[in-house]
Formats: sequence, C-alpha cells, structure tokens
Amino acid sequence: MIRSPRRTGPPSRSARPAAAFAAACCALLLATACVPGTDGSGAARSGTAGPDATAVPEPSTAGKVTLRVWDQEIRGGQNAEIERLNAEFEKKYPNVRIQRVARSFDDLKTTLKLAVSGNNPPDVVQVNQGYPDMVAFVRAGLLTPLDTYAGIYEWNTRYPGTLLDLNRVSADAERFGTGRLYGISQTGEYIGVYYNKDVLRKAGVEPPETWREFTGALPEIKKAGELPVQFGNLDKYPAIHTFGVLQNQAGGAENARETVLGGDGFDERPVREAARTLADWTRRGYLPKAANGTGYDDAAKRFADGEGAFLVTGTWQLADLKKPMGDALGFMPPPPAKAGEAPVTTGGQGLAWSVTAKSRHPEVAAAYLDFLTGEHAADVMTEEGVLPAVPGAAAKRVPEDSPDGRMIEGWRRLSAADGLVPYLDYTTPGFYDLLAADLQGVLDGSITPGRFADGLQREVDTFRRQQREGNR
Repeated sequence: MIRSPRRTGPPSRSARPAAAFAAACCALLLATACVPGTDGSGAARSGTAGPDATAVPEPSTAGKVTLRVWDQEIRGGQNAEIERLNAEFEKKYPNVRIQRVARSFDDLKTTLKLAVSGNNPPDVVQVNQGYPDMVAFVRAGLLTPLDTYAGIYEWNTRYPGTLLDLNRVSADAERFGTGRLYGISQTGEYIGVYYNKDVLRKAGVEPPETWREFTGALPEIKKAGELPVQFGNLDKYPAIHTFGVLQNQAGGAENARETVLGGDGFDERPVREAARTLADWTRRGYLPKAANGTGYDDAAKRFADGEGAFLVTGTWQLADLKKPMGDALGFMPPPPAKAGEAPVTTGGQGLAWSVTAKSRHPEVAAAYLDFLTGEHAADVMTEEGVLPAVPGAAAKRVPEDSPDGRMIEGWRRLSAADGLVPYLDYTTPGFYDLLAADLQGVLDGSITPGRFADGLQREVDTFRRQQREGNR
C-alpha cells in the first residue's frame, strides 16, 4: 500500500497456512508457473466480464475511447513508468486516449468511493486491498469481477494464486482473500531501511547487519549530534508501516499474518513491545520532534538533504531518493535478528488496479490492466527504479551493489524465506482508521502501549464475532 503506499479469507482463508502468502511470492520469483485459467470459483463462467468469455479484447476495434484512470502513482519513478506505459498504450491504440487523474494515497482513499459511485465514474481505479476499501466497494457493487479476463490474459499463470487471492472478495462481499477477482497489482513492495552513508560515516557507525546492531546504532548516532531516524506521520500511514516492522522484529510476524488473513489468534505481546519501542524512540529523541505534524514527503526530502541516518519506509520511495542522494544512499530490508539469517518485514504487492462496475469500456480497461502488468511493463518499471511484482529481464541487468539491485535482491530473499507479512490495515473494516489514530497517540504519549494493544484486540474480536454471527 502506498500508500501505498503504500501498499497487501474466510473460513477457507483461516484454514490456509499463513506462510502460503510469502511462499507464493517465492514461487513467483523462481518463475514457477501457476495453474492457468480461472480460480475455480465459477466467477469466470458468469458472463459478467464481457460478451465473449474466450476472445481476447481488441481495443483497436472499440471506436474512439476516452479511458478515465485514477491512480496514486505520483512519485518520481512510479509516475514516470505510468506515463511511459500510458503513452505506449495510446501509441499502440491510437483510438484510445487515457485521461489520467493522479492523487496521493490519502487523497485517493478519501475521494475514490464518491467518484466510483457517481454517474460518471472512472473506468480504471487503484483500490487498497482488504476490508476498508476493496471489500466495501464490492459490497456496494462498484467494481467489476475480473476472473474471465484473468483466464483470457493468463494472469493466473503470471501471478501465484496467493497474490491474486489478496485481490479477491467472497460472493457475499463479507471476506477478502477468496472468491471473485477484483483487481490485479502492478508492483511488488516492502518496507525497508534506507540509510545515508555520509551521516553514518560522520557518526562512526557501519551499516547494520543485524537488528541489534541497528537499534544499538541509534544512541551512537544521537550522541554524534545526528538524527537517528527521519520520520513524518502527518499522513498517518507512515506509523502503520514503521509499527509493522517493529512488530515483526518483536516476534509477531507469523501471528500478524494469521490476524490479517483471518485467524482467530491475536498475540498482544509483540504488539505491546512494538508500541513501547515506538514510544521509546520518541522519548529518546531518535525520531524528530513533532513527527505527527511532519508530512511523509517532507520527511523523505529532509532525509535526502542529510537530516537523518535512517528512513524506514517502502520500496516505492527509492526512485525519488536516489536522484538527490547518489552514492550516499544505501538500502536494505530490515536487518535480521542474527547476521546471515533471513529477513522479515511488512510488504506484498501494490494497490490493485480495478475496473469500475459502471465503466463504459470494460474490455479496453481490461486490456489496459494487462498492458500495465506484462513483461514489458516490468522492464519499464525496473528502468524507472520501481519494483515489479514479477521482475522481468531488466531486473537481471541491475548492478547488485546499487540501491535498485539491493531492493530487487531483498525482494527475492524475503519471498524465498517466507519473510513477507501483509499490511495490518487489511485486517478489519475499521483497522486502518484505528491504527492511524492510535499510533499518533502512541507517538505523542496520549495512548499507552497497553491501551493501544487492547484497542486492537477489541477490534479484531468484535469483527470476528460479527463474521461468525453473520455465517449462522
């Protein structure tokens, strides 16, 4: 989620091993083919995706088309790759004009429901996965099922089933992770640690190889007169990402997966520990003062200008940072507990690209989604410093010791090691708002770690109870 970005089932989902999420990513990166065709839900035979369930849509025969697209790919590399691909799509299909509206994640999240429910909605939109957005949109009948197109374009071969499952919603619109497909994601993403080599050198600190070295470096950097961790949480979602990393390091990765993917368990211990760490970082001055009043992009710019040794955020920020920072920029997944061990972090895939239910050009829209997520698109993304969900040939040509190379290698290692944990805000319809508000409270000291953990526990328990009662 960009949030992304940011940005990552039901009875059947809770029975599924949570490790399948990252295992599927591993299969993807090792080029293991998945079963082509539909997901078996029967949605592809419903006839909802178009008049011909076998023919590949041909946009060139659709007459003059204006395809209205809303996305949140506003950052340097992301914006560049979308602009390139849009221009190529229009060149390939001269009868199609793409009318693009690009908004920040927060703006898109705030305005999208009103836009897609209006009389003249966009044709293609980016939708955050999980209960707060995608499930709510499906329940309101605002998105088109894409299972038929998944079979036609072989998206089920291109992507592992478990990644596609994160873009599925059940037929009763009560659960995500199963049922019909309502989107396809273009990018892979995970929360990593950016570091400024020059700032570390001034502080006499080496890039950490373990999480203990990372946390141990913070007081040393502070003592040297430098800001240990640059951070801005005015947009609220940055704290969700940082908290997720801390929760994973506290030993809650497996439990976090189970919580997000529908399991009944909720372990408060790593939640409390992560919240205590976040509060402690604030108290000790490892984070900037008044972080809740600093914008995410402002914090990233300050980091690029040399204010801060570390920046904990997503891979979507890499393209914007490497231009001003050059050789001073370093990047890694969050360091593991022991040197050489497998990393673990929050991540998965970017926001889903979806077709709205009232689109006047659903087949052209589906062709556009296929174009955005194909092999050529993956190479364009790589060239612009963006991580594709399925890296292509261009990824193999990226120097391994460059920030881009480390990002791609981190994606491979995380996926192969079952180290990816879905975004916490997928968990319940109200989880995003609850996390966003209460983490601001943790940062400013108005909410204790215990109260924070208790609030999440109540939210999960209430939602699971409502699900059980709804299934009786």
